[in-house]
Amino acid sequence: MLNERVMEDPRSVNSPRRVLSLSRKRKGTLSFPEPDDKASGFGPSGEHGPKPSEVYGFVGSISTVVATVIFLVWAYVPEPWLHAIGIFYYPSKYWALAVPTYAMVTIVLAIGFYIGLNFMATPPPTSLNTIFDEYSREPSSFEPSAEGDEQPIEPISDIGINQINDLMFNDQK
Repeated sequence: MLNERVMEDPRSVNSPRRVLSLSRKRKGTLSFPEPDDKASGFGPSGEHGPKPSEVYGFVGSISTVVATVIFLVWAYVPEPWLHAIGIFYYPSKYWALAVPTYAMVTIVLAIGFYIGLNFMATPPPTSLNTIFDEYSREPSSFEPSAEGDEQPIEPISDIGINQINDLMFNDQK
């Protein structure tokens, strides 16, 4: 009965936590629905129906399934069977193998080309460009004043390769 009253008023809002009826008769009435009542499915903004992206996704997935079934029927059903059901015009069966093969080879070559370009753009390991670039900052000589326990934060800078090598490779006994 509560749910019927809420559904009658087009301005009412259904929420998982509460139902606030904004009818003219009862302004600001707060009521709690029963746990077994079903929500109307409308959001608080009053928008009805699916979003366009949901529709496009649904149509795209159905179209993909239909196209796959048509392709598999064309590729695997013998020609006399296709003629028996009245299908006479279709591409050569050669293309059932050629198009996927060309697509796979194209993808593999594109990936190989991309990896090759990355290798060509990377400097050699002996280059100093792997350590320094235009954004590198040398540590500045920072002398904090001896005013109590508060120490200011040192200016940001890169850690030198000699410090890294000392930390990683010197024996710390």
